[in-house]
Amino acid sequence: MFDWVQHMADWIVYDLIQLDPQAHLANALNFFIYDSVKILLLLVIVIFFMGIVNSYFPIDRVKNYLSRNKLYGLEYLMASLFGVVTPFCSCSSVPLFIGFVRGGIPLGVTFSFLITSPLVNEVAIGLFVGLFGLKTTVIYVVSGVLLGTISGIILSRLRLERYLSPWVLEVLANAQRDQDLFQQEKQSLAQRLPVIWSEVLEILKGVVPYVIVGIAIGGLMHGYIPNGFFEQYMSKDNLLAVPIAALMAVPMYSNASGVLPIVQVLVAKGIPLGTAIAFMMGVVGLSLPEAMLLKKVMTIKLIGIFFGIVTLCIIISGYLFNIIL
Repeated sequence: MFDWVQHMADWIVYDLIQLDPQAHLANALNFFIYDSVKILLLLVIVIFFMGIVNSYFPIDRVKNYLSRNKLYGLEYLMASLFGVVTPFCSCSSVPLFIGFVRGGIPLGVTFSFLITSPLVNEVAIGLFVGLFGLKTTVIYVVSGVLLGTISGIILSRLRLERYLSPWVLEVLANAQRDQDLFQQEKQSLAQRLPVIWSEVLEILKGVVPYVIVGIAIGGLMHGYIPNGFFEQYMSKDNLLAVPIAALMAVPMYSNASGVLPIVQVLVAKGIPLGTAIAFMMGVVGLSLPEAMLLKKVMTIKLIGIFFGIVTLCIIISGYLFNIIL
């Protein structure tokens, strides 16, 4: 879908600027250009689409349906499964997160998507089968979906809506106001589009600085942190290797397909598979660039709770992987 963006980034960095493809700066700049364009496009598309949806489907009705109907956790499972079919990294998932929150989807359900989307997708599954076999892949996919589902349920029980940022609360108020206007005047789609587009621009104005800073941090990490930097702390003799792997992965940033070759190298060097997968989950599911993007929609306390719950679940998954495999 975004191959043309990668080609554009390659042309700018390697042909126009003529940087050495092996240089750290080239890798960092290439990553920054590609992710900036991709995420900004996603923001425009998702927010615009959700604006159309919101104009026709009452936000309160969605909230009431999901809160009053006993779905016995299926809404969290469905959100996690939707994350499986959306091949985004953690930062790319944030635009959809904003769209879900704006659409009135409960926060815990939205978290289930945000957690699973970067962890499990068809590209990662294909690579996983080739590198580690079908059995390990099935266990990984099931654990990734369960991680998103269980984490979402836990986070929903904490009633964290009050920790959303004032900016999000304002966006939600504007969405409800625009929707009331649409319903009262029975406007056609053509008549609604200017208001929807105005809302898209308003949201972009608030989010773009965080996107740029977050991706810049991710680009620096992607280009300058050597792959073998953390290996010495993950040996099978270290009982704390799993939590260390999960915690040390947070400063890094990559998608699942980008970090899987690193996982293969770690396993080949004798690091237990569960420890290596905990490292992978930390890299793709949690990152400082993601935290920078989420800072616009969450308070620091909510980001800390979110990262803490997911990190704990990743550590438990890592230990379980080591026991099973």
